[in-house]
Amino acid sequence: MYELYCRTYQGTMKMASYVLPWREPVLLQGENSLAKLPKLIKTKNLENVLIVTDQGITSIGLMDNFLEGLKAEGIKFFVYDKTIPNPTIDNIEEAYQIYKANQCQGIVAFGGGSPMDCAKGVGARAAKPNKSIPKMKGVLKVLKSIPPLFAIPTTAGTGSEATLAAVVSNSQTHEKYAIMDTSLIPHYAVLDPLLTIGLPPHITAATGIDALTHAVEAYIGKSNTKSTTCWSIEAVKLTFDNLYECYENGTNVTARTNMQRAAYLAGMAFTRAYVGYVHAIAHTLGGFYSVPHGLANAIILPYVLEYYGESVHKPLAELADVVGLGVPSDTEELKAKKFIEAVKQLNNKMNIPEKVSGIVDSDIPLMVERALKEANPLYPVPKILYKDDLLKLYHMIKE
Repeated sequence: MYELYCRTYQGTMKMASYVLPWREPVLLQGENSLAKLPKLIKTKNLENVLIVTDQGITSIGLMDNFLEGLKAEGIKFFVYDKTIPNPTIDNIEEAYQIYKANQCQGIVAFGGGSPMDCAKGVGARAAKPNKSIPKMKGVLKVLKSIPPLFAIPTTAGTGSEATLAAVVSNSQTHEKYAIMDTSLIPHYAVLDPLLTIGLPPHITAATGIDALTHAVEAYIGKSNTKSTTCWSIEAVKLTFDNLYECYENGTNVTARTNMQRAAYLAGMAFTRAYVGYVHAIAHTLGGFYSVPHGLANAIILPYVLEYYGESVHKPLAELADVVGLGVPSDTEELKAKKFIEAVKQLNNKMNIPEKVSGIVDSDIPLMVERALKEANPLYPVPKILYKDDLLKLYHMIKE
């Protein structure tokens, strides 16, 4: 009965998705495309913007040219750079107060997934000033236009520049959850590969497997459309063809460009087709232990794919063919195993650990409860898992 309830809920959500007001961000793409953004902001009659970023970005001067461009266009800006990995409600509230106090008219998210999540949270607060972030947890709780949002990813991973989700952490309860609303999809996104050239190898690796996780979880789920299937397939192929080159040779602009596209396409796919238990577990690790989201996904992905068993043999066999792993005589099961093994090998080559260190046994029951609450009944996973299944998975990934 419980599985029927989950599948009915997911089917209803899939039907509803066809009538939701989806938008695709207007893209500025290619080398030095960021230089075009100040003029674009000016054409939107925005005189005053909030920039949400983190101290890593400001400390290396990655925004300097962009800020000079804003000055040249006569656009005032206020910078909030205290966003932390797994951004908190406090981050959002601090940034929102700056937005409100300075009567900003638009929001620029500059950085990885964390500044983008924080910026989306500010947008949600600006749209619904009388509603707290916890009250917007879940699906379609904003339902109102947010200020113009410009997303500038500096990693190739989260795909947040294309998605409806803002993932938020509560530093008091260690809970990590998503606010999901089509109004949170950025209006504009800048895919400038030069912003990712200086990304350290370990961040390149984790964020790249994050993109792969988005594409794979979308593809193997039960809410695919023709579009999400195409986006996922292209993202998987681009990741296998380019990620290790980015890791080994970070200055390869072509590979960096391709990984930005992979992350964007994977974001487009999963924001419509959803994710699965990899993300549900990863969010708890971020909430409890501040494990970076991409790294958590990278470690967990092979375990969950193996645990799904027969339910994912067909879609994983198809992805194995996409990346050239199978031969005609292989069974679906063998191709699926080859695909999972290829993910493990890619992780290993990029020094991603096989286990998560620091998990405390006494935390696991609450993490299981929260992961199940996030995933069931919403995520259209290939196989419904239960409490005992997740307990086993936590112990598998635990160092």
